[in-house]
Amino acid sequence: MNLSTTYLGLKLAHPLISGASPLVDDLDMVRRLEDAGVAAITMHSLFEEQLAEAEAATWYHVEAYQEAHSEATSYLPRVHEFALGPDTYLEQLRRIKASVAVPVIASLNGTTGHGWTDYAKQIQQAGADALELNVYMVATEPHINGAAIEQRVIDAARLVRAAVTIPIAVKLSPFYSSVANLATTLDESDVDGLVLFNRFYQPDIDIDVLDVVPRLKLSDPSELLLRVRWLAVLSGRIRASLAASGGVHSATDAVKAIMAGAHAVQLVSTLLQHGPERLANILRDLQRWMAEREYTSVTEMRGSMSLDRCPNPAAFERGNYVRLLQTWRSPHTGTPIGRRS
Repeated sequence: MNLSTTYLGLKLAHPLISGASPLVDDLDMVRRLEDAGVAAITMHSLFEEQLAEAEAATWYHVEAYQEAHSEATSYLPRVHEFALGPDTYLEQLRRIKASVAVPVIASLNGTTGHGWTDYAKQIQQAGADALELNVYMVATEPHINGAAIEQRVIDAARLVRAAVTIPIAVKLSPFYSSVANLATTLDESDVDGLVLFNRFYQPDIDIDVLDVVPRLKLSDPSELLLRVRWLAVLSGRIRASLAASGGVHSATDAVKAIMAGAHAVQLVSTLLQHGPERLANILRDLQRWMAEREYTSVTEMRGSMSLDRCPNPAAFERGNYVRLLQTWRSPHTGTPIGRRS
């Protein structure tokens, strides 16, 4: 059985890789990931704000107006709260590269491409096998339209693409007006891969103390469905590699992502919950599942459930939507949800 895959031009033993997470901050944990059989390791992100702080300008203004705009600046962590600063990030990258034999993918997180290019070069020089760009922005300004937001992503990718020769992937959110169009434009800009999707973390409100409370909830398998949908839409229609990120907790989840078109499957939450050894179990279950159904390779399975062969994907999606509403019945009334009295 051939489990090998190619992601971002990297030859991997199988599709299961670790996504960006704090696991990489501990070299012992990194070695446990490799011992569990991980095919590649993604470092957690270095934030654009950290790069700006290194140049002092942005953080000077943050500190200067902290009290005047506390409702905004209170969301920004102080410098010492970041896990790894720019210099220590590069040093940790070098340590990881020296400790493991699998590919190591660095990560940058921000809202623009400005300031990323120089550091992207340093990341390449430090030995990263590839670079993941996580363009994370919540569009809160009413005067900025969707096209402008998408152009920021495209511009950032093009700037970094021109600065480095290592493969780059762009980690997208699912909330752009046309994910397929943005994906195609990035593909035409020589991006090597797309990661679907970023997870947006919403802060909660403490109604007793009248404060905003940041809470991080790990993913669950229900989140995979959105990833599977867009993997299926994009598979076979763009050149770039596709990776699923979010909601993969079992071999069954991994199979769904691969069948939809994923070249790689990122694992994070399940590894944080159960330890790196969880990956070995998922890989073993994946092999067993494929053997029972007589699959000889991952390539044979990849994209088998995508929309690439569908003559009218939009009509297919619409038809599934209508059928879902018309066939589900209330356990109390027996009435389809799509039918009104």
